[in-house]
Amino acid sequence: MKSTYDTFHGVLPINKPVGPSSHQAVDKVRRILGQQAIGHAGTLDPAAEGLLVLLLGKATKVARFLTATDKTYEALITLGRESTTYDVEGLTDDDAPEATVAIEEAAVRQILAGMVGRIRQTVPAYSAVRVNGQRLYERARRGETADPPEREVEIHRLVLTSFVGNVVAVEVTCSAGTYVRSLAHDIGRKLGCGGYLSALRRTASGRLRLADAVDLDTIEAAAHSGTVDRLLLGIDQALGCEAITVADDFRRAVLDGRCPAAGDIIAATGRFASGDRILVKDLSGSVLAIAIAQLDSTRMQSGDNAAILKYDRVLA
Repeated sequence: MKSTYDTFHGVLPINKPVGPSSHQAVDKVRRILGQQAIGHAGTLDPAAEGLLVLLLGKATKVARFLTATDKTYEALITLGRESTTYDVEGLTDDDAPEATVAIEEAAVRQILAGMVGRIRQTVPAYSAVRVNGQRLYERARRGETADPPEREVEIHRLVLTSFVGNVVAVEVTCSAGTYVRSLAHDIGRKLGCGGYLSALRRTASGRLRLADAVDLDTIEAAAHSGTVDRLLLGIDQALGCEAITVADDFRRAVLDGRCPAAGDIIAATGRFASGDRILVKDLSGSVLAIAIAQLDSTRMQSGDNAAILKYDRVLA
């Protein structure tokens, strides 16, 4: 296939199957499209499936904004057994099978309710987090001990969707950086019987939903038919921020990092307050920059001499 290096620019939500790592999924899309400039906005473990947000071309420059969004998952937690990795990867044939648990559903609901809000979470020993320059999973596989760091995360919503036998099904919406594996492990500990994450599907990342995603076969078919652009979402669609539009003769100035004056603004879309994140667009609708508004939307075109915005990321 002819190389299309940096031909595609936009956000591509894919439905990652169980098996490949996020990096492997990105590599496969690179091969399909013949484009190197592809990244992702939030890792999914190999044993997890669901929404993986890929960023193509210029969209790679907004990775930190999309990575930082809240995530929603459907998770299965198997009680009665613990795992070294907190998920199925850490189970071996030598381990004892799950013990029968006799726990009331009301007790499970009470534990889940108590974990909503800001909590401290221990990073799994088998994770890619670095401690003293080394990834934790590398040290763990060598049999070395390390003190995994703790981090503060926020659980916005944690609801029980079913409880059959030893398996607890939950839906969780949480801040970026939350380890659902750790959440499953902690739930098992709090219930007094142990537990591990037995299945995980990401259903939302920020404003993007699994229903927006396409599978790898669809991407390959689109590459052969020349219709890849139809699969891509714009940066504005993915971020969902309000925006200002600058005049065409100021477009180059934005890319050079010069802030507009009131007279350079053609329109302000939607309502925003000082301190809100906004997009700076040209007349064609292309996103030129991401900025922090220094005035609210009602004053943006008023002719005030005050600073209008502060650039957070220029997409030159």
